[in-house]
Amino acid sequence: MANPFESAQSSSFAIRPSVVVIFGATGDLTHRKLVPGLYNLSVDGHLPTHFSLVGFARREWTDAELRASLLEGVEKHSRRRKIDQAIWNEFASHCHYVVGGFRDPAAYEVLKSKLNELDKAAGVEHDRIFYFATSPNFFELIAGMLKDVGLLERGREGYREAPRSRVIVEKPFGRDLSSARELNTALLHSMDEDQIYRIDHYLGKETVQNLLVFRFANGIFEPIWNHKYIDHVEISVCESIGVGSRAGYFDKAGILRDIVQNHALQLLCLVGLEPPVAFEADAVRDEKVKVLRSVHRLNAAEVRQNVVRARYLAGSVAGEKVNGYLAEEGVDPDSETETFVAMRLAIDNWRWAGVPFFLRAGKRLAKRVTEISIHFRSAPHTLFQGEDLELLRPNILSFEIQPDEGISLRISSKPPGPRVRVQEVNMDFSYGTSFGIEPPEAYERLLLDCMRADPTLFTRNDEIEEAWDLVSPLLSMWESKEGQTPPVYGYESGTWGPKAADELLQREIGRGWRRL
Repeated sequence: MANPFESAQSSSFAIRPSVVVIFGATGDLTHRKLVPGLYNLSVDGHLPTHFSLVGFARREWTDAELRASLLEGVEKHSRRRKIDQAIWNEFASHCHYVVGGFRDPAAYEVLKSKLNELDKAAGVEHDRIFYFATSPNFFELIAGMLKDVGLLERGREGYREAPRSRVIVEKPFGRDLSSARELNTALLHSMDEDQIYRIDHYLGKETVQNLLVFRFANGIFEPIWNHKYIDHVEISVCESIGVGSRAGYFDKAGILRDIVQNHALQLLCLVGLEPPVAFEADAVRDEKVKVLRSVHRLNAAEVRQNVVRARYLAGSVAGEKVNGYLAEEGVDPDSETETFVAMRLAIDNWRWAGVPFFLRAGKRLAKRVTEISIHFRSAPHTLFQGEDLELLRPNILSFEIQPDEGISLRISSKPPGPRVRVQEVNMDFSYGTSFGIEPPEAYERLLLDCMRADPTLFTRNDEIEEAWDLVSPLLSMWESKEGQTPPVYGYESGTWGPKAADELLQREIGRGWRRL
């Protein structure tokens, strides 16, 4: 049987032999995202010839039990629902399991022996990717244990810049600025910054990456990508689901920490950044940090004026009646945690002077959709004084990140007929229809990039800290027991949030949020 990993060696994405070690291998993330993503990479021929997966967890499983459990996850969550049995059998033969607790030094010695055994059996040294698919409480502990047993050595100094051992860390990266700094310091005590890959899965989505190509590979857009032509920008990260089984975590975090501090601000950075000197990791990330540093920090009065927080009440989503947030299992009945936030931000630099950026994120909204919309300034209406000016709407360029990835440009056009009339039409591009293939899942791209030692789509420590610094005034004010704390509005589940969120835009641009 042909090796499904073989073709990766001759592709432009050729990578060195790699072994991915997943801490928390019996958990939900491994079964929903990580292993389905790795399986799909094997189907596409992107994994190297010498590839292995090692699961590390406390459950007393054998290799066979791990493989059976992973197969169930792939069958349920892979974007390719019909499993190619030959490819899976080959993939599964490279999956191994190590039993151990995260605090058990002996288990890390067993892991080290297993990795050395895989190197010896293959006759090559594998690059080692350690994925922390665990609670953040264990990040520092696992990193320290790996360092103590000698598994975080950079290796092959002088062979190439990329270190042999690399670590992928899941969000949340702290819960505020001070804890983020503490986590960064702790990780850097065990390894170097270029060994740390802080993953934000939004950056692996095709349309997010395409935003950079769209801006910098098309000569017609970058010249108008500034305050002279753009009126305002809206970024929406909307979910129709509630907190579900994550209530325990979410009630201590809230939507600002869970979505805005990472996903929404990443999207803002990609819209706002200056052209990087090269499409390389540090060049791109340098520009993102500059954007975050340029975002105006809100004082207490500005938080009250420019930020709206709310939580969902009972209602109906897609025809199904749902409970309000405070009635969810695991939520404190006296909770002040927000499930919705909307805010107005400003980037204080030359390009974006005077352009408001409106961000919103929420749960139990009307539908699941993530979109960036660029609203251009209105054209002069001198030629169309006799027309209904409501029909002469500004051009909007929108990037839909999920669920259907694509780009749309709203323009004005003349409909058929003898009269000169104006009607808006959309010019649409979607991945499914334009390329005839389904875009890969975000985790597929990010796992592959880590194996290629390309950190471009991963966040750097200074970027994390700048994002926390930006939202810190909001958190401090909301959690303070002194002074006037802004209200927590309510909104019916299945709607688009509280009325105050629309008023935030209406005060400045004369209309509410774009209808999604």
